[in-house]
Amino acid sequence: MRMVSSYRRAFSRAAVACVSALAAAPIGLTAQSFSVREATIADVHAAIRERRVTCRALVQQYLDRIAANDKQGPAINALITINDRALTTADSLDRAMTRGGALGALHCIPVIVKDNFETRDLPTSNGALALARWVPTRDATQVARVRAAGAIVLAKANLAEWAFTPYETVGSALPGYTRNPYALNRVTAGSSGGTAAAVAASFGTVGLGSDTGNSIRGPSAHQALVGIRSTMGLTSRAGVIPLNAVADIAGPMTRTVRDAVEVLQVIAGPDAADTVTRHSASRRDADYRAALVPDGLRGARIGILRQAFAQPTADTEVLAVFGQAVQDMRRAGATVIDSANVPGLQEILRSARGACNRFAFDLATYFATRGEGAPVRSVREVLANGGYHPTVQARLQAAVNDTVAPESQPGCAAREAMRERLRAAVTRLMDSLQLDALIYPTWSNPPRLIGDLNTPHGDNSQQFSPLTGFPAITVPMGYTRGNTLPAGLTLFGRAWSESRLITLAFGYEQVTRHRKSPPLVP
Repeated sequence: MRMVSSYRRAFSRAAVACVSALAAAPIGLTAQSFSVREATIADVHAAIRERRVTCRALVQQYLDRIAANDKQGPAINALITINDRALTTADSLDRAMTRGGALGALHCIPVIVKDNFETRDLPTSNGALALARWVPTRDATQVARVRAAGAIVLAKANLAEWAFTPYETVGSALPGYTRNPYALNRVTAGSSGGTAAAVAASFGTVGLGSDTGNSIRGPSAHQALVGIRSTMGLTSRAGVIPLNAVADIAGPMTRTVRDAVEVLQVIAGPDAADTVTRHSASRRDADYRAALVPDGLRGARIGILRQAFAQPTADTEVLAVFGQAVQDMRRAGATVIDSANVPGLQEILRSARGACNRFAFDLATYFATRGEGAPVRSVREVLANGGYHPTVQARLQAAVNDTVAPESQPGCAAREAMRERLRAAVTRLMDSLQLDALIYPTWSNPPRLIGDLNTPHGDNSQQFSPLTGFPAITVPMGYTRGNTLPAGLTLFGRAWSESRLITLAFGYEQVTRHRKSPPLVP
């Protein structure tokens, strides 16, 4: 309830600010001069350059859209906290524009940030009531970088509490489930479901999410978005509350490939606060935007990775949409090989014997570095606090019993050895067939009904990209159930092959144009 009250206070302040915004706007320039619905970064920048909209008027449009649709109207329930200083930041950007200063790559771009990213001026709850009052002293690295590029953190988005589940977006920091804007009785997947729903509904221009096993790509697929899980080490996780430090990645969730690449260009690169990024200075491309080639599928060699989705419970409509995607790729000039299988896959996966439980230790390490300002210091304190959703209680209690450090768990060593074997096997497969990418449906089943945890989920994202640390991009590939429920296509590649995957994803997007705005959010 504290968070809901904060939300309402933010909107009261925003409403008062709206009056001064209209008074301050140049004569003849109104919010109606530009619409934020489905607006891209390029759209926003063109409108600002052409004086069809000010930064303040733009931000106010987004705030109005949120006010009408997030807790009212269709009640998407995607956002935990609104930045009540967003209009003030917009004013400063308008002044910078008037002075003719250098503008950042994300000038005046409102960003929706998953609420497990630290923000120095807004609470960071990780979906948990136990953290609901915690305002960190610094920004997560990715947040700091988008802000330095001129972006505005407009709101913090709901997530599956502690990022535990890929199946639904619910926690104790915000009452109720986040709803899928394409079908209000359907889930958003998890855990970055709030970011996905908000970006899909045009509550912000772009979003930031995190992904341990699925959580950028699954929600993106369920909401007709583009999501990038980059190579482990390309982007920093510093300041993102951990779930599993050897698999966690953070990155963009957007409505177009181009926007995802614009964000990736800003956030990619080394960060002293995250040692996993130490090799990225020499491995990242100078400009990922150069990979946005319209006919990017021409001459490409792509393999269908049926091992990722071949199960009897796969939905026939999703498979039909995937089949159409394969045909579209072939028509656009790609050679698609059916199928490309990783030799000995099951034996490799079975070699990871024994448990490897990192969460309690990674969380304790994370909060220990936050000093006296840390809201909690252990999972045990979270349980004692009582600020958690009933759906996560059993997992929190199990984590308390994990008393052996990961480096001393034989299962963790076995799992890392398995990862090495899988990386080598995937690379050998792609080299042997001279493949640019492997493809599969991001999920094999449509979004479930809210509350349904029994029917097949169809999550295909947990194995290949998280276990190898190799990059994967999901893009919209069509709709099922009477052309209403989104489905996503994953392109998976070798380590550090983001540019090649971007070219393929962009080429596919340009010849299909599957993205459409959710009709339930007017």
